Amino acid sequence: MTTYRIALIPGDGIGVPVTEAAFTVAQKAAAGVTLEGVTFPWSCEYYLEHGVMMPPDGIETLRGFDAIYLGAVGWPAKVPDSVSLHGLLLPIRKAFVQYANIRPHRLLAGVEGPLKTRDFDILCIRENTEGEYSGAGGRVHVGTADEVAVETSIFTRVGVERILRFGFEQAMKRRRKLASVTKSNAQKYSMVFWDEITDRLAAEYPEVEVTHYHIDAMCARMVMVPESLDVVVASNLFGDILTDLGAAIQGGLGFAASANINPGRNAPSMFEPVHGSAPDIAHLGIANPMAAIWSAAMMLDHLGESAASARIMAAMEAVTARGIGTVPGRDKTDDITSAVLAALEA
Repeated sequence: MTTYRIALIPGDGIGVPVTEAAFTVAQKAAAGVTLEGVTFPWSCEYYLEHGVMMPPDGIETLRGFDAIYLGAVGWPAKVPDSVSLHGLLLPIRKAFVQYANIRPHRLLAGVEGPLKTRDFDILCIRENTEGEYSGAGGRVHVGTADEVAVETSIFTRVGVERILRFGFEQAMKRRRKLASVTKSNAQKYSMVFWDEITDRLAAEYPEVEVTHYHIDAMCARMVMVPESLDVVVASNLFGDILTDLGAAIQGGLGFAASANINPGRNAPSMFEPVHGSAPDIAHLGIANPMAAIWSAAMMLDHLGESAASARIMAAMEAVTARGIGTVPGRDKTDDITSAVLAALEA
């Protein structure tokens, strides 16, 4: 029997219960294979006790796993987000070259979004390791009237080309439409560079219809005519913004799944819901586990267990079609999870 070793990092707040829910569903769906989970307590609580978000050998510890599953990290009242993010999530993405962040946006059966249309299925692909989140910069004359803060975006030919090529390959598997998002009218170096590489790669994929959008125009298009979009590729910052907008049109962050992919498969990829740790509701037992379960389905698909992934998605839709898990805060986490498990049985 095939065994996959999964590193589980539940993290903070609602990350703990939704991770448990997602892994339970994944184990149930993965008939014929074994998912062996190893839990790591790395979180803001861990930081308060140890002074670091993960131990010095954390990256090497994770390297031996087939995949990483992350619940949610952050507790701003205890640890600044800049510390928790740069201490755990971003180092993992960069160390394992998880340069492709994938977020699917569509309405599950029974879920009502804020738009009039249900006819959209957008795959947002965000560059995940450089760009505006490179961490290049600093502050000088701190605390004085002359204080200066500098944050430099880093765009490399390798980084831009590989994420765009990944986007083109995804478009070839879907409806063969790709939207490349920049702000090249204002950012005449980095974004014009991105546009030029997009055009050069487009010549290698003549079957793919390529359209360039500025970030502001893309925000409007996702709201006004989301059905016109298929694969959307953007830089780290722009992709981050667009995918939260995508989550809104698909019914909210409770349905926002994601995958941090190492396409070369020479290191583990990481899967996570993107709703955050939600400290305000963490004690109420009402966190929607659908995004977490959807992320687990993406993990199984990446591991080559596409049938198990499809079973999870079918079970989720069977549950949401009955109205379960579709209204924020109405249903208990455990009740939604039990309904998905029951749908898997059926």
